[in-house]
Amino acid sequence: MIPPENLLAFTLAAAVIVVMPGPSVLFTIGRALALGRVGGLLSVLGNALGMLPLIVAVAFGVGGIVAQSVVLFTAVKIAGSLYLVFLGVQAIRHRGRAAAQANGALPRSAWRQLSESFVVGVTNPKTIAFFVAVLPQFVDVGAGAVPLQMLQLGLVFVALALACDSVWALAAAQARTWFGRSPQRIATLSATGGGLMIGLGGILLFTGNEH
Repeated sequence: MIPPENLLAFTLAAAVIVVMPGPSVLFTIGRALALGRVGGLLSVLGNALGMLPLIVAVAFGVGGIVAQSVVLFTAVKIAGSLYLVFLGVQAIRHRGRAAAQANGALPRSAWRQLSESFVVGVTNPKTIAFFVAVLPQFVDVGAGAVPLQMLQLGLVFVALALACDSVWALAAAQARTWFGRSPQRIATLSATGGGLMIGLGGILLFTGNEH
């Protein structure tokens, strides 16, 4: 088990990182503007679920191999960035459909929204790099079961991310409701959300490693 002092220190450090606006926040806001409250919350959940395989990979050493391999890291980075751009383009292309969904027509598959966000989460190399760099610093090697300790720390991070990103999703969805009193405005907000995702794809492709 993780010593209480290590767990507390990690929780405080993770809370600071999660609260600071970063790529995951931009993704959440973009999806909530494009899809509304349910879509935003499903995106938060899917993105968080996508972190779980990364935590397991880091805990058992696979994440370190990816983070240290320029080829693998770059491949994951490009794939994740291009997928974000694809989602953004789709949001812009189907902005007219967003207005119909807002009025109760053409419901969008919840499973599709969840799976799209899962792919974004699991292909985010910044998350791999973060877990590889940070989790080992809070592990007590003397306590044994190092992989289990890293899994526990990762789950704490995921729980914090779920809580914080959900607040951002609800706030963005409320803004969508506030400004989206007409189909035209809903379409514009959906396109704005798509633009945020396209921009985020570019940011993730060309910048450093941060949540």
